[in-house]
This record gives sequence, C-alpha cells and structure tokens, in this order.
Amino acid sequence: METTQSGGLLELDSLLTDEEIKLRERIRGFVQDRIKPHIKDWYERAVFPREITTEMGGLGLLGMHLSGYGCAGRSAVEYGLACMELEAGDSGLRTFVSVQGSLAMSAIHRFGSQEQKQQWLPPMARGDAIGCFALTEPTAGSDPASMKTFARKDGSDWLLTGVKRWIGLASLAGVAVIWAQTDDGLRVFLVPTDSSGFGARNIEPKLSMRASVQCDITLDDVRLPDSAMLPGAKGLKGPFSCLNEARYGIMWGAMGAARDCYEVALDYAKERYQFGKPIASFQLTQQKLVNMALEIEKGTMVALHVGRLKDAGRVRPEHISFGKLNNVREAMDIAREARSILGGNGITLDYSPLRHANNLESVATYEGTSEIHTLILGRQITGIAAFQ
Repeated sequence: METTQSGGLLELDSLLTDEEIKLRERIRGFVQDRIKPHIKDWYERAVFPREITTEMGGLGLLGMHLSGYGCAGRSAVEYGLACMELEAGDSGLRTFVSVQGSLAMSAIHRFGSQEQKQQWLPPMARGDAIGCFALTEPTAGSDPASMKTFARKDGSDWLLTGVKRWIGLASLAGVAVIWAQTDDGLRVFLVPTDSSGFGARNIEPKLSMRASVQCDITLDDVRLPDSAMLPGAKGLKGPFSCLNEARYGIMWGAMGAARDCYEVALDYAKERYQFGKPIASFQLTQQKLVNMALEIEKGTMVALHVGRLKDAGRVRPEHISFGKLNNVREAMDIAREARSILGGNGITLDYSPLRHANNLESVATYEGTSEIHTLILGRQITGIAAFQ
C-alpha cells in the first residue's frame, strides 16, 4: 500500500535510520512469507507452529534487545519495529517473541548468574530452547503481591509448591522462570520442566490467541538445588522490570495489528462495489478509513518516541503505560471498525480484522490490564495511588 511504503500520511519513515528501515523490511518479508499464508489455518486449528521458533531465532528476533550470549543486541526501536511487523501477522506469534525474549530471557539476562546465562541464553536465542515466565496465579493477576506459590528451604534444596495460570508457552518450554514467595520475600527460580512435580496443561478452548499457547502450571513439591535461584532478583521490582520490557513491545505490536486491519479494509473498500461504485467512494467509509489512519500514525509516533527515550536510558514506567494503554485501546477500535467495512465477509477467517480484534482482547488484559495502566497514569498525574 502506498502510504505504508512511504511511511504513512506523515512520512514517519523519515524519522527512522536506514538500518532501522532495513531491519523492518526484513521482518515484514518474513511475516509475509511465513506467517500470513498460514495464520488462518493455525488460528482455526488452535496450533502454535513450533517449527517457526528456530526461524525466528535465525532472524535474531529472540532476546534481540539483549547483548551477548548469542543475542542480537539490537536497539529498543529496532525491537519495537520487529514487534510491529510480527503482530501485523498475528498477536500470538508476537507474543511468543515477547514471552521468550522480554520475559524469560530478560529475567535470566538481568538477574541470573554467569552459569545460568551461559546454560540457557544461547539456546533460547537460537530458538532451540523455549522458556516461560510464571508470575500470574488463579487468584493473583493484577495483584502479584498476593501470590501463594511458595518455596521453602529443605536442607540445601528448595521445595516449590503452588499453581500458576495464563502462562504462555509453558507446555512447550524446557525451562520455566517461576516467581515464588519465600521466608525472605519474593524470589525467582529456574525450573526445568521435566522436574518431578512440575505440570503444564494447555488452557482450552479459547476465543483469542488461538495460534499461541497459554497454560496452567502446577508445582507439587518441586525439588530444586540452591543454584536454581536467580541471585539478582528480590521483591516485586524484579518481575515488574521484565513486564515493562514486554509492555514496551506491545505498544508497537498493537499498531502492527491495527495497520494490518486498516490495509485489509482499505483494499476491500477499493474493490467492493455497491450501487455501481467502490464503497471507498462513500463519505462514511472514507471517514472510517481516515480515523483509522489518524490513530495508527499517532500511536506509531508514541511508540517511536518511547523507543527513543528507552534507547537514551530515559524511559519511565508511566511512558510504557501511556503507550500500552493508548495503542492497544485504539487498535481494538480500529479492528472493529475495519470489520464493519468488510460487512458480513468480515466475520470469516479470510479477512484478518476480527481475528486481530479477538487477539487484542487478550493483549488489553495481559502485562497489565487497561485499568491498571490507567491507575499508573492517574498516580503520575495526581500523586495519589488509587489501586486499592
């Protein structure tokens, strides 16, 4: 589409470097060749394509913002651009990259010992090993401080007991990053998924994120050596720092989903004839398309600005919340509006907007609900915390 190739109505490509544009186009080509031709089938059958993980590793997408240990060491903006292109394909595939890189690998990279980093990060960067990040519980979602999973000392070992829910990739993972309460506060452990007492079960059936995997985890006195603990993390600051990495990618990814919806609706409106002319010639259709384009351009500028702040070491949690809250909310509206242009055809999997709309319901909920991000911004504006 012309506006996409030139950087949109505001020529936002002029704000990107040649290297950033080159990386974006490489990922866009991958999505066009390897995701879009198959996503309808994967989504309908509720299948996550395990074979694609090593291809993503080969592209440097896994832990791409991390340095060393086989990771690509790319900038925050480059990582964001990759998330945008991946989510234009499907939120479930972008979610894999986020869980693997921004959550599991980031936790190991940030808090792990050298031995832990050397053991896990290189195979995870290649996509040979998959990791998951287990924070949420059935009764501890937006309030992780209330988690009940507990690790108690037993001699020189730890015994881990509890239940986790909505854990991405857990049934495919070789290692689980498990957050648990201890007598010394919140700590995090690396748990090989073949450990005795560890169980992961896919949550099915789902109406959203069908080309992805989310699981319930059970931990029944899982015995771990003391070396399983990541030594650098203690307290809620640890998981929140990882969540902000994932939230950052989401603000970009949501605009990728929105852009795909817009492009599908625009192409359809030009080709669909009613009353003897394309429906793109009708004023109400043009109004819908213009409103979509405005929000995509604005949301992309928000993501890019936050990315530049992140690369400069100046990003703050409220910047992340601003982008996640705004961009996901606007993407949801765009997906629904795009479906309306498609008419009845829009409820089929031949067209992407309703699939994106369903996925974005999950995106709006995970890594901090819209309500939580609203309260983060409210606290920043007023100086008053209103979480309880």
